[in-house]
Amino acid sequence: SNPCLPLSVLQAAHCQMIKDLSACLLGQSLRVDCRYENKTSNPLTYEFSITKDNRKHVIHSTISVSENIYRSRANVTMHKNLVCLYLQSFTTSDEGVYMCELKATNDYTGNQIKNITVIKDKLEKCAGFSLLIQNTSWLLLLLLSLPLLQAVDFVSL
Repeated sequence: SNPCLPLSVLQAAHCQMIKDLSACLLGQSLRVDCRYENKTSNPLTYEFSITKDNRKHVIHSTISVSENIYRSRANVTMHKNLVCLYLQSFTTSDEGVYMCELKATNDYTGNQIKNITVIKDKLEKCAGFSLLIQNTSWLLLLLLSLPLLQAVDFVSL
């Protein structure tokens, strides 16, 4: 049974939102991917912050004001089901617990939050291929395997 089935309209959004939070290195930048499942077409607000030395610092946000030291280095892109934070010139002084917080407008269930601990030495490089390249190689494989599939059909006759 699906635990996300709405019990009432107000609770419908309870199972919403952040599915996964991951981080990787893109050149000299840190990229933090906040993947979510959108259950509403309402506008989405976000906040990326870091907690270090027991203090929370807002990096980039549409919910509150971000701190100067991060604002100039950070930018966020929004895609379907993905909010991406890019933090330029990432160094060990940027290590800490990164938090992604999402809120859909008029969602009564409150904000959705997920954390990830980011340590420079433990970060993997972001996958270098763009989706376009990956899709192209898929098509290429498919085209290469078509003659094989036709040959198999021929044999089975």
